[in-house]
Amino acid sequence: MITRVFTFCNIKHATWLLMGLFLIQITSGYAQSSKDKDKLQRTKQKLEEEIRYTTDLLKKTQKNKETSLNRLQLLAKQIKSREALINNINRELNDVQVTMAVDSIQIYRLSKQLRDLKTEYARMICYAYRTMNGHNKLMFIFSARDFNQAYQRLRYYQQYASYRRQQATRIESTQKAISGHRRDLEQVKSQKLNLVLSKVSEKQKLDKEKTEKANAVKELSSREKQLLATLKTKQQAAKRLENAIEKLIADDIKASENRARKKETKEKKSTGTSKSDGIPATMDFTPKEKELSSSFSANRGRLPWPCDRGFVSGSFGEHAHPVLEHVKVKNNGIDIMTEVGSPVKSVFGGKVSRVMSFPSLNNVVIIRHGEYLTVYSNLDEVTVKDGQEVSVKQTIGKVHVNSGDQKSELHFELWRGKVIQNPETWLAGR
Repeated sequence: MITRVFTFCNIKHATWLLMGLFLIQITSGYAQSSKDKDKLQRTKQKLEEEIRYTTDLLKKTQKNKETSLNRLQLLAKQIKSREALINNINRELNDVQVTMAVDSIQIYRLSKQLRDLKTEYARMICYAYRTMNGHNKLMFIFSARDFNQAYQRLRYYQQYASYRRQQATRIESTQKAISGHRRDLEQVKSQKLNLVLSKVSEKQKLDKEKTEKANAVKELSSREKQLLATLKTKQQAAKRLENAIEKLIADDIKASENRARKKETKEKKSTGTSKSDGIPATMDFTPKEKELSSSFSANRGRLPWPCDRGFVSGSFGEHAHPVLEHVKVKNNGIDIMTEVGSPVKSVFGGKVSRVMSFPSLNNVVIIRHGEYLTVYSNLDEVTVKDGQEVSVKQTIGKVHVNSGDQKSELHFELWRGKVIQNPETWLAGR
């Protein structure tokens, strides 16, 4: 019998120990989740803003009855943002589940504690009723052997009464704590319901957008010759721009070499010797230009975007054509789709090297920042000129708007010397 009681006590103790460990684990997860809650909310707001933005742009393309690549790009971005939003909602739901589990365990623990407190308090009341009436209390005190023992017995009664009051206070505070956790649990349940409904709504919208995208791809696929012709025109324009940039770099290097030769000739005349070991085929930068290069390089990943609003509709490098099978598209920079009339701004301080115009690319502005070049293509209006000094975030023009599908897209490139860079690694995160 003793063994059974001992075993039962051990099992009960182990159960509470495991529950305590589980509560500690889930509470620590809850604390971590609380830290990420603000981040989730910020991400959600950002995604919702992106969806509103692309929705507005999509509405403008609806005026054109013929499906365009522009609309397909917008739908692809919309789908991507919608999927990210659903994932964000799922993470919020996970946090809510953790919160509900914590509140449920706390309610269970406090309810058990409340039952124990009430049971103990009931025993104290019964004991007080049987033994601590006024007559028995006085008899107990006056039957003491001496004054010290009488004082100790009086102190016992006072402490016992104080303990009873403490127990009553603990019962009351525990009841309040349970009520508070129950209110929290109801709020969290309501939050969970809203999140579930939001997830269902977003999923329905996502399915609709995917269907619309599939239909757009199907319609565009039927115009393969037209798409190939458009792609060829764009590739030719991109090649002309690349050649122009390479020529500009070569001209700058040549000008730098000429300056170096003049300097060498001047030194020969004045000293009879030359410190130069030959003219390098690279630019010879002034101290100011070197400082500008260093500052530009130090701001990698923190440069402002050339457009205040918009999203990357064409990424850097080689990737598959969105419609044409087995066709690769090469991009020397990134394409940023933005709203009509959007101003274009310099991402860093520098000097305008060249303002040019190309068919299919419209106006192009090239700005030098020491050894770096930034290229802004497809501008309608240009507000700067060759040789002009510009500051960071200074407006240099406006994005061209395609009259057919209302497409407003900036092409942006970044070069370091003769090497093309991925602009996204240089721009600040959004």
